[in-house]
Amino acid sequence: MKLKLSLIALSIFSVGFMSFYSSHQKHMTVHLIGDSTMSIKEPKAYPETGWGLPFAYFFDSTVTVQNYAKNGRSTRTFLEENRWQPVVANLKAGDYVFIQFGHNDEVPTKKSYTPEAEYKANLERFIRETRQKKAVPVLITPAARRKFDAAGKIEETHAVYAALVRSVAQQQKTPLIDLDKKSQALLQQYGPETSAKLFVHLQPNEHPNYPQGKIDDTHFNELGAREMAQIVLAEIKALHLDLADRIVKPAVKKD
Repeated sequence: MKLKLSLIALSIFSVGFMSFYSSHQKHMTVHLIGDSTMSIKEPKAYPETGWGLPFAYFFDSTVTVQNYAKNGRSTRTFLEENRWQPVVANLKAGDYVFIQFGHNDEVPTKKSYTPEAEYKANLERFIRETRQKKAVPVLITPAARRKFDAAGKIEETHAVYAALVRSVAQQQKTPLIDLDKKSQALLQQYGPETSAKLFVHLQPNEHPNYPQGKIDDTHFNELGAREMAQIVLAEIKALHLDLADRIVKPAVKKD
């Protein structure tokens, strides 16, 4: 009887302690920097959706997600437009900075083009200045575009710049989420036709924002953004980041 009472008391204490611990966890902020595949959109762009939008709802009340990503930006233009400085200014020890660029850096014909050496240097700067604030940088390779060959095999569209991200992550010993490879695998799983359901593919008059219709194999719709965010979430768990402890846990159903 005494043993049973002791076990009950221990159980009550454990539940109470964990509740106290959870409510007194230090608050942290996850800062997202990147391009349109991550950013929050203006209403006129919907149903185009960046994966940073659903990502913000994965965490408990001890986490705030600040999304600084912006359409069309590269590492270079993000710095030149002074978009990085407010992020650094607001960093606290224990915060995270998720860094995902490449779509706009890698295209020589774009004004946002960033040569390879400069791209690496910019990523290293983000990492260095994040660590100076005792925050945690996480590098993310650019999300795959929807492009299949004639045999129905997904094609690599970020080979050079994704490899640069991996290289910097290895050299700087920075956590890496390889969204390029993971999203390629997901698109291959969906297949050439069904994968279109993850992107902004609209027939004329299907959506008031795009009366002429739109076929876009780079930008996600709501479903695609959620799928990308789920990949990032799974990788946070796989990397055993402290942030993983703040993921919302499903409610336990009571009989």
